[in-house]
Amino acid sequence: MAILGISSSLHPLTDGLSLTLLCHSVLARMNASREVKSVELPNCKLIKGIETGAEDLEILPNGLAFFSAGLRYPGVKSFEPDKPGKILLMDMNEEDPTVLELKMTGSNFDASSFNPHGISTFTDEDNTVYLLVVSHPDFKSTVELFKFQEEEKSLLHLKTIRHELLPNLNDLVAVGREHFYATNDHYFVDQYLRSWELYLGLAWSNVVYYSPDDVRVVASGFDFANGISMSPDRKYVYIAELLAHKIHVYEKHANWTLTPLKSLDCDTLVDNISVDPVTGDLWVGCHPNGMKIFSYDPENPPGSEVLQIQNILAEDPKVTVVYAEDGKVLHGSTVASVYKGKMLVGTVFQKALYCEL
Repeated sequence: MAILGISSSLHPLTDGLSLTLLCHSVLARMNASREVKSVELPNCKLIKGIETGAEDLEILPNGLAFFSAGLRYPGVKSFEPDKPGKILLMDMNEEDPTVLELKMTGSNFDASSFNPHGISTFTDEDNTVYLLVVSHPDFKSTVELFKFQEEEKSLLHLKTIRHELLPNLNDLVAVGREHFYATNDHYFVDQYLRSWELYLGLAWSNVVYYSPDDVRVVASGFDFANGISMSPDRKYVYIAELLAHKIHVYEKHANWTLTPLKSLDCDTLVDNISVDPVTGDLWVGCHPNGMKIFSYDPENPPGSEVLQIQNILAEDPKVTVVYAEDGKVLHGSTVASVYKGKMLVGTVFQKALYCEL
């Protein structure tokens, strides 16, 4: 049989029970039987100009929002598989905000192979904004470092970062111009082995701290490490474990090591995490039924779900489903972020939503 692209020729007598148990494990981790209970917001509209996904986004304190658009990821649908990705910009202070594509410049940057995934910004002491972007040229993993040039509405490419401890990047959170924590969502690089890793639930993915002088694994044992973010006071790191349906809280230390503090069960496949800089609330883009993401059917598309998590350090955090729907509007939400009573929601490969809360 074939599940998630994996063929099996196990002996029907000796291995039938094991195969059945594995199938049940995959279905449970994917939340395959879950149906979405709709939670609507009255003032939402699709964002014009986003048709091939906005897998990640980040909003600056001044209201400028960056979108990572056009991801091509193995095993996941793409509506434009032969086109490079792009970075879009929106000013959320405008009454009717629209997106524009940022021009990318730099003599050593190959825009034709740009395949953006997770993004993060870092603002220097002189207010220079740097954008760090996970990219998958030829389905490998790099971090592309850009300087944001606001007047020119462009990104100046400064550097490409590669490292053997960054083989399967998904997301990152910047702690300096060239310093970040990043998630690897798989252990294996080979696509066949990656499929078996996912199927068997090996939980071998990890989080890496990177600086030009120091690169090391700082957390491991995740069943598909996904989104990563940080508290406004920079004391805690939040990590989304997609297939375990958990948000993990780690305490960050001065030497960049991480200590596990607590985990929160979410009953949904948690993707990217955004943190409200004012309240410290976590906003999480989620997949209520992950099987529909990996086995895309336009007649039965993946739904979307947005969680708001308040007081995550408390003994009993408040978790609210702010938005949920069955795919009629959005296919596969991955990220949500808020700014002054407005919310943006992005997806893996389809559209994006703008809401007034």
